[in-house]
This record gives sequence, structure tokens and C-alpha cells, in this order.
Amino acid sequence: MKALSATGIAIALIATPSAASVMTLGNGLARSCYLATEARQATFSAIDICNDALEDATLVRHDLAATHVNRGIMYLLRREHEAAGKDFDQAIAIDPGQPEAWLNKAVLKMRQGRTAEALPLASRAVELNTTRPALAYFIRGMAYEDAGNVKAAYADLRRAQQLEPEWSYPTEELKRYAVKSR
Repeated sequence: MKALSATGIAIALIATPSAASVMTLGNGLARSCYLATEARQATFSAIDICNDALEDATLVRHDLAATHVNRGIMYLLRREHEAAGKDFDQAIAIDPGQPEAWLNKAVLKMRQGRTAEALPLASRAVELNTTRPALAYFIRGMAYEDAGNVKAAYADLRRAQQLEPEWSYPTEELKRYAVKSR
């Protein structure tokens, strides 16, 4: 595994993945799982609530996929990467149009230093209209930088900055760039 580059260091500090949780409309347990994720309560009891929600045969497809995303975020917060990845994959299998599953899987890949794998995941999240497009563009920009595509990296980091000007990470990363006119 390669050493963390500037990109890896930035991703280690990335915005909270819980910002990309998915609201559920289903039963009380699925809703409780969502609320725990929003509150960043990645405790064993919160994960148990998600587990119980996933055992409910009456959950509609959207809520089932959302609960996998939300539990995956809890695992991601606990640095249980394998379990998080399985949940994001399960959410995508249930609902390939679930943008937050793609986005959180991109966050996971970046945290693992696997930027090349994160790039298409972040792109898919953008295509599917993620609720956190700035985060998706930021991830994609950092992945482009690691791939040596500085022009695309700069464009995506600028887009992330424009979408969420109060978010400091894109601005900090852009300070490393010098734009020269021809």
C-alpha cells in the first residue's frame, strides 16, 4: 500500500461521512438508525438498532438501502472499513440509484488510500445528485490530483469550494495551486 500523499492527509481530515446519511421514512427502528447516524452515535447499541431495522421484512427498498448506508457510516466512523464496505455494497445492490451509498463508498476508498477506486464512485454520486456534491467533487479532485490530472483536480476543487464556500478543506487544498496565464 502506498504512503499517504497530501491527498491522503487531506482525506484523513475529510468532512464527516454522516453528512451523507440517508433519511428513512420506514419503521421506527430504521428512523432511529438514521437519527443515530446523523448524531454520529456509532455505538454498539446504535448499530444494534440498525441491525434490528434490517431484519424487518416490511422495509421498502429505499429504506432498506438507506439503513445499509446509515449502518455503513457508523462502521466507517468506527474505522471498521470491511463492514462499512459491505454495507455500502449491499445498499448499491438493493438500489443502484442511491447516491449516498456511492459517495460513502468513495469516502471509504479515500480513507483506505485507494484514490483510483474512489474517483468513479464519487463521479457516480455526482451523476445521481448526491446531497453532498461538494464532498463528491472534493474527493474526485483529490483523486484526480493523485492520478496526475492537475487540471481536472483544480476544476473539481474549485467546484467544491463554490458549492460550499464555508467548508475550509477545498480552500485549503486550493492554496497549493498556482494558476498561471499564458
